[in-house]
Formats: sequence, C-alpha cells, structure tokens
Amino acid sequence: MSHHKRRESLPSPHIASRPDYHEAVLEEDLAWSLGKLAGIDRHDIRETAYEVFFTACRSSPGFGGRNPLTFYSSNNQENNGDGLGINGPKQYGVVMSPTSRVKRALGLKTLKRSPSKRMASGMGGSGSFGGSNPSSPIAHGSQLALSFTVPHPMRSPRRPMTSAEIMRQQMRVTEQSDIRLRKTLLRTLIGQVGRRAETIILPLELLRHLKPAEFNDSREYHLWQKRQLKILEAGLLLHPPIPLDKSNTFAMRLRDIVLSGEKKPIDTGKNSDTMRTLCDCVIALSWRSASGTPTDVCHWADGFPLNIHLYIALLQSAFDIRDETLVLDEVDELFELIKKTWSTLGITRPMHNVCFTWVLFQQYVVTAQIEPDLLCASHAMLVEVANDAKRPNREPTYVKILSSVLTSMKGWAEKRLLNYHNYFHPRNVGQVENLLPLVLTASNILGKDVIITEGAEQEEGDQVTLVDSSGDGVDHYIRSSLKNAFYKIVESGNIVKSAISEEKQDASEALLQLAKETEDLALKERESFSPILKRWHPTAVAVAAVTLHSCYGSVLKQYLGGVSMLTTETVGLFQRTGKLEKFLVQMVVEDSAECADGGKAIVREMVPYEVDSIILNLLKNWMDEKLKKGKECIQRAKETETWNPKSKSDPYAQSAVDLMMLAQETANDFFEIPIEISEDSILDLAYGLESQFQDYVTFVASCGSKQSYIPTLPALTRCNRDSKFLKLWKKASPCNIGAEELHKSRVNEGYHPRPSTSRGTQRLYIRLNTLHYLLFHLHSLDKILSISLSQRIVPSTRKHFATSLRSNNTSYSYFELACSSIQEASKHVSDVAAHRLIFLDSKSVFYDSLYVDDVANARIRPALRILKQNLTLMTSILTDCAQALAIREVMKASFKAYLMVLLAGGSSRVFYWSDHAMIEEDFKGLKRVFCTCGEGLIAEEVVEREAKIVEGVITLMGQFTEQLVEDFNTLTCETCGSGVVDSGQKLAMPPTTGKWNRSDPNTILRVLCHRNDSVANQFLKRTFHLAKRR
Repeated sequence: MSHHKRRESLPSPHIASRPDYHEAVLEEDLAWSLGKLAGIDRHDIRETAYEVFFTACRSSPGFGGRNPLTFYSSNNQENNGDGLGINGPKQYGVVMSPTSRVKRALGLKTLKRSPSKRMASGMGGSGSFGGSNPSSPIAHGSQLALSFTVPHPMRSPRRPMTSAEIMRQQMRVTEQSDIRLRKTLLRTLIGQVGRRAETIILPLELLRHLKPAEFNDSREYHLWQKRQLKILEAGLLLHPPIPLDKSNTFAMRLRDIVLSGEKKPIDTGKNSDTMRTLCDCVIALSWRSASGTPTDVCHWADGFPLNIHLYIALLQSAFDIRDETLVLDEVDELFELIKKTWSTLGITRPMHNVCFTWVLFQQYVVTAQIEPDLLCASHAMLVEVANDAKRPNREPTYVKILSSVLTSMKGWAEKRLLNYHNYFHPRNVGQVENLLPLVLTASNILGKDVIITEGAEQEEGDQVTLVDSSGDGVDHYIRSSLKNAFYKIVESGNIVKSAISEEKQDASEALLQLAKETEDLALKERESFSPILKRWHPTAVAVAAVTLHSCYGSVLKQYLGGVSMLTTETVGLFQRTGKLEKFLVQMVVEDSAECADGGKAIVREMVPYEVDSIILNLLKNWMDEKLKKGKECIQRAKETETWNPKSKSDPYAQSAVDLMMLAQETANDFFEIPIEISEDSILDLAYGLESQFQDYVTFVASCGSKQSYIPTLPALTRCNRDSKFLKLWKKASPCNIGAEELHKSRVNEGYHPRPSTSRGTQRLYIRLNTLHYLLFHLHSLDKILSISLSQRIVPSTRKHFATSLRSNNTSYSYFELACSSIQEASKHVSDVAAHRLIFLDSKSVFYDSLYVDDVANARIRPALRILKQNLTLMTSILTDCAQALAIREVMKASFKAYLMVLLAGGSSRVFYWSDHAMIEEDFKGLKRVFCTCGEGLIAEEVVEREAKIVEGVITLMGQFTEQLVEDFNTLTCETCGSGVVDSGQKLAMPPTTGKWNRSDPNTILRVLCHRNDSVANQFLKRTFHLAKRR
C-alpha cells in the first residue's frame, strides 16, 4: 500500500479533487455565516461528518446489513456466483431508482449518465472507491471475525454501487480510513448490536480502539488523533449544547489532555491513566442534561455551530464530484441515510431545510453561477423555510441559523442587484429573474413578512400579517444600480474633474457628452432590464428615468458651482440638458400612464432643470461662499481675540470691525450681481448674516457667570455676650499695635485712593463696547437691505416676510433677533463686570473691610472713594451708549454686597442697636455716589427703587431685639400656617432664599445673629441651638 499523507488525493485517477467549500471564493464573495471552529479545518469536518454518517447508518443495507457489523476477506468464494454474497441488491443498499423526488420537486434535471451505470468493480485493492466492499458478508473464516485482512486483487463482475460506496466516494474518504472506521465499530458494538448511534461517542471509541500500528506512520496517527481530540474539545468544551460551568473539573482535565496532545500523541493503551481520565471526562460531559436528570442520549456533536458544520459537509455530498453543478440522482436515498444523523447532530426538519437551502445557494455561487437550476432550487427550498419560520415556539438555535443563512444569502444577492448593470449583461440578464424572488423571499422571512399574534386571548386564526411590498425593494435596486452605472460613466470619462476645472469650455463639452451617454443608459435599461423588473415593479422604467434625471442633475450642479457668469457654452449645455430632461420625462409619462394617480407621484420626484432655478442656485452658492468667510472670521476671533481695544478712539474689539466690514461688503456685492434678485434671496442673505451675528454675540457674551464672584454665605452663629470684654482685652494686649497700624494704613489709603479695576474687568468693558458697536452698525446694514428691496419687483413667496408686512410695519428689521440677542448679551456682560468689580476688584475695601470688628472704626468712606475712582475709569473706557446700563449693574452689585455685609458678614462683624444711625448714614453716602455719577446716567428714582430692600433691612437693625424676636416668631408661624405662636412650640429654621427683605424670616434671623445682646443670644440658643462665635 502506498504511503499516504493526511489529506490524501482520491485514489481513482478519473475523479477530480474538489476544492472543499471553494474556500477562496467564499471568503472573497459569499460570507460564511455559521460561525468558526477554532483549530478545525474543513477537511477535518468532512472526515468527522463521514464517521458520524457511517455510524448512524451502520445497520442499513450497504453499511453492514441487518446483521452485526462483520468484516470478511474478499478471497472467500462462498457466494452466489456474482461476487456479492447476498440475495438481491436491496440488501446491499444498491441505488436502483433513476428518478429523484427531491430533484423533481426542486426542478433539477436528471444526470445524463443513469445511476444504474454507476458501477463498482468487485476487484480488491485500492484502484477505485468501489474496489472493495468491506461490508459484504463474504466469509473468510469465523476466526477472522474480529480482524480485517487487506483483500487481494481479483476480478469480479461489475455491479451498481451501494449508497455507502457512493457516499464514501462523494465524501472523498480513503479506503484505509473507511476500513479503520468499520473496524472500530465492529470492536465497539460486540454484544451491543441494538445500540443506538446517538449513544456512541464516536471520537472516544476511535481513540480507544485504533492504535498507531494501523496507520502508515506516527505522523499520520498524530494528525488523526489531534483531529479526534479537537472534535471532542469543540463538541464538549467550546460549543456544548448545554451550558458548561467554567469550574467544571472534567472540563479542565479534558482541556489539559487536548493541550498535551498538541505536541505528541497521548497514550491510548488500556492501562493508560491519560486514557482513563479522557474516558471519564468525555462520558461525564457528554451525558449531561439541562435539568440534571438522567438522559438516554449523549451530547458530543449537537452543539452549535459544530453540528451545522458537520451536517452541511454531509449535504455537500449531494453534488456530483465530476460536475459540481449537478445533484446526484441518488439524492433521495442519500438524504434518507443522512437523516439518520439527526439524533446525533441535534438536527430538526426546519434546520435541515435551512441548511439545504444554504448548500444549494452556496453551490450556485462557487460554481461561477453557471447553473441557474441551483438558484431556482434554493428559492424553492426558501418556500419551505418560510413555512417553518412562521411556526410558533421556534428554537433559539434555529432562529440563529435561519438569520445567519438568510442574511448571508441576501447580502450576496443584493450586492449584485444593487449594481446589476455591472454584474449582468444581455446574455445573462435572465439570472435577474431568478435572483430577485430569492432576495425578496429572504427579506420577508427575516422580518418583513411576519405573522404577529395579537395576544393569547384572540381566537385561533385571528392574526395580523405585515407584508413587505416587493416593489419597494426592487425600487431600491433600480435606483442603486443606475446610480452606480451612471457614476461609472462619470469616472471613466473624468467628467467630474472636467466639470469643476477652470476651463469652462472643456467642462461644458464634458457635460454634453455625459448627457448623450445618460440617454443611451436609459435606453439600455428600458430595453434589457425593465421588462423583467416590471413583474415586481409596474413603473420600473419611470423609476429608472427619475434616477438618471437626479444623477445628471447632481453633476450639473457641480459644474454650475464654478460658473460665475453665463456664456455661450453654458447656454448650449442648458439646451442639451433640456433635451435630455424632455426625453426622461417622456419615459416617465409613458410608463406611469396606467397608474392610479396618472404618475403624478413619481413625476413630482423630478426636479426640473430650469434656468431660473439654476441661477438661483448659483446665487445661493455665492452667498454660501461669502458667509463662509464670515464664519472663518468668527472662528479666528474665537482663537485669537484678547479683548484689547482697537485704539483709544475705537474702544472695541478688532474682530467686530472685521466681521462688520465683511457683512457690508457682502451686501454691496450682492446688489451688484447683474440679475433680477427676488426678495426671497435678500431674506436668505439677511438670515445668513443674522446667524453669524448671533454666533459672534454668543462668543462675546461667553465671559462666565456672576455667581463665580459672589462669596459663599458663612454659617449662622450667635454673638457672645462677653464680646465687649474680649474686645477691651485685645486692646490692652501688645498685639493691638499691629491692629492699630493696620487700621491707620486703611485710613491713609482712603485719603490717597487708587482705582482697583483689574485688567480682566477692563476687558469686560471692551466686550460691552463691542456689543454696542455691532448694534449700531446692524441698524445701518438693515437700511441698506431695505433701500435695495424697494427697488426689486419680484415679491417674496414667504408670507411671513412679504413686502406688505414691511409696508405695514415700519419698525420691522431684518436683524431683529440679532438685535435682541445683543441686548441680552449686554445685560449679561454688564452684570458679570459689575459683580467682578465689586466682589473681586473692590473686595479688600468693601466686603472684606467694611464694619469688621467695629462699625465706628470701619466705616464705608474709604470704599466710596475707591468706588468713585472705579466708576470714573469705567466711564472713560465705555462708550456713551454703554455707560448707563453698566453703572446701573454696578449699583445693584454694590447694594447686594452691602446687604451681604449686614446679613452674611461672618463672625468678624458684630452690630449693636446703637450702630443703626451710622449704617444708615453710610448707605445714604453709597446712594449718593450713583445719583451724582455722570450727567444723569441713573435717575434718582431708579436709585431709590433699587435701595428699598437695603433700607428695609437697615430699618430692622434699628429695632429693639424684643421687637425683632416677636416679628420673627409671627412671620415664621405665618409661613408654617399656624398663625399663632404657642408656648413651647418649636420653630423651624427659615430657609435661605437669597431674596432678603424686612418681611423675610430668614432676614430677621440674620439680623438677630449679628445683634450682640443677651436677648438675641438667649433666643438663638434656646430656639435653634446656634453655636457661639469663635
């Protein structure tokens, strides 16, 4: 016997070696969608599939007869003279029927050679697959019942091949491998003739009974053993049908054995500990059940996707290895035998239908799509699959297989249908007729044609069907394919490059040529493809015309994007474009004449190639380009603006000047364009400019929040009764010298005040000036647009912005929203600048110093001097129109800071009833600063209105403590809803709202917390248990 490698070639010289699954074709084109098996190639799958198949069919005729599987020598002549040794071909599993029900149902043609002519010689040896029939009961002697002797070559009459022989030939299994398999089954089933196939763990039995001596060399044995171990690993560890716990001891031991078998063969002898461990692990893992109860079926090959890989390998045997486009006439008998593997592989009838559909479709693909019968057969099987898919209670594995197979099939087919002009030509255009129904059926099964049962309470048959319109899918294919074909023409002629080139004459010629080829493509579609597509889409020609119309229009727009003026070439192009458009519209009208709406719906999809429309588009492109420069200016400002004034005479940002110059230049250039401009175009320009102004205003106003400058309110505490004693003690201490020195320095600073306005605050003033600069020039720009509009004769089609609206409303502005945004931004920036000036820049002389330790020695006069200096600097920086708002916000921030000193000054501030007069006098001085600031910038009544809340709080500080306590109790009870204070009633701590006034309980409480007398101290201690100050 000749030396064999692992992947042996077929011994018969006239049988071509079939590329397994046509792997290269599949990987490049048809996606394998049923999962991967790590470490197991397709040859391993095929060999294991044959072993499973043979084991399942061992009791069938041709595989061992109805008697126990026994091997005999072919030298025994005790036969009936024909070398067969049985009374009739039926017992041998000889295929005699020339007609296949499966092929007839699927529309597959019968092979030219009759199955009765598929003959096997009775000679021995390895000259052909049929050279030896080990299953033939030719007795060589009873003493050889447990052994196998290689038959000696001898001639015997030719006979029809059995199913076993056909399957071995189709699966490309060598005679030596077949002998080893039969020998293993013989040894395994001694005394167990009736044992079911699904109870046999075949790889384990093969490992137990086959020894290295039965292989050509150690390398061949090692490869064979690794395959068996990998199959066990895949079926029991990687893809078990029943979930496996990672901590399973048997699984870990089995994994170790598989790893150890990678480098060298494991010992499978009877006395081998490794073999005993392997047997224990495999048996324990394969005889598990989901519920934990005993089971009569082992699970080693029925986990997904291992079972599907094996089963598809079996189904592949249905194709003739001499002509792979043909299905064997013996397919019925083979499928009946393959069905016996269902129990072992966990296959059901629905799974079989899906897998067979996939095999037919895959074979059509890998055989270069030369046999359309295979595609039709695949579609016929899809009908069965569709029926299976509608059944309730489908298994999750089946759903996964179904989805994967149909998705892969649909993906392959749609790749061609979405570009059928590239894949099909007049000689094979008929394939579209076969491919389309398959894709549409697959789409319906995947979810578009699903029967939904609306609740269990409905009567049987009361269902709702969601049906996918096949016309929608075909519509998509037509549009996609024509777009691809059109742009292929564009790319081949470099038309796009020519269309956007600077040489407009060359560009016009390129567009003229494209118009001619577009018309030719429309004619080809109407004559070749539309007659087929109209079976599923009644207006296929109209859809094609609309698609080409749109495609040409898109290229035309690219060309016109670079046109700055109308020329002779451009006019000629418009005329040819009009001719093409008329031709395409005529196609649409003729094809949609019988539609219910007369084709109005599809005609509406065609955007006319109107010269006016093209000019307006050109105008719009021009505006977009101009507006783009404005956006770039804004982006540049966001990256580089420092908010320094342009000059002393122009105290605003340079970026605002640049933006406004661009806007005015755009408006002037717009009205110099030598065409009639409608009001709609003016509105579009104004809207674009306004959007840019709003974006810039948002950028100017992005200066933070005033809350970031307001100090956190300190916790409420009560004053100590002995605070005066401590104060006298501190005056007597040596440290008092430092305090007096500090006080003198503060007083001296008051006599030589300097502005405390920081650079950051001054930049906020520049922001404010910038906003008012924009507001002023927006009014000027609005006048330019209004004057130009009055000279136009084309009215607006937008009712909201019609000319009549402007004539009836003289205050109407094109930039009303932008002006409103500027007003809001000015208020925000002024507010932030005021809080920064008071709470940050003036903090040391205002919030940190005013009334600290003692009211009499920490009056407001130094702070007022600094405030006046800051206001003077502010008015010198701000433009006249920005001053009033800015000073008003500073006044509000000053009053807020003064309130915080009185009510939230912390432990460093203590007030007596007697301090009321000084505090009242100080606040009058603060009001006087704003009343006298500038020339009427703030009216006195405005100051008085804003000062009411502070004056109310100062009034509270002039009340006796007993009155404050009584008012607090009354207001607190009214807030709680009780109305009257009961003896012993516990009052709730009033919340801090920040809206302080003399009627607010929290405000009164804060006055009490800063009042240094025994009544306030006891009340706060008894009522709220407030802590003493430290």
